[in-house]
Amino acid sequence: MAEKNRPRAQQLHVPVRPDEKATIEKLAASTGLPVAAYLRNVGLGYQVHSILDRDQVDELARINGDLGRLGGLLKLWLTDDPRTAQYGERLIRAVLAQIENTQGKMQEIMQTVVLPKASR
Repeated sequence: MAEKNRPRAQQLHVPVRPDEKATIEKLAASTGLPVAAYLRNVGLGYQVHSILDRDQVDELARINGDLGRLGGLLKLWLTDDPRTAQYGERLIRAVLAQIENTQGKMQEIMQTVVLPKASR
């Protein structure tokens, strides 16, 4: 039987503080691996990759901020705030359309945030 196919029978016990344990568990989760597999890969010098595309996560955060600003404008208009007295229905409809477009962008990006195994 090849070495790779043999079951792993040996265990290592590594003492860690609670905060270290939490960090290791979080890092393992970010790679999609169980803690044992994550630590084994790191300990053997393999590169472990996140299952999240960080650039896409940053883009989602930016878009979320845009939605917040658009929502704030809409809220001001709906509450008859004097600062929005000059804004007509046409502008408000444009803001609503922009919110819908932005939500569509978010949905597209959310579908690509988790990287498929093939690209890790």
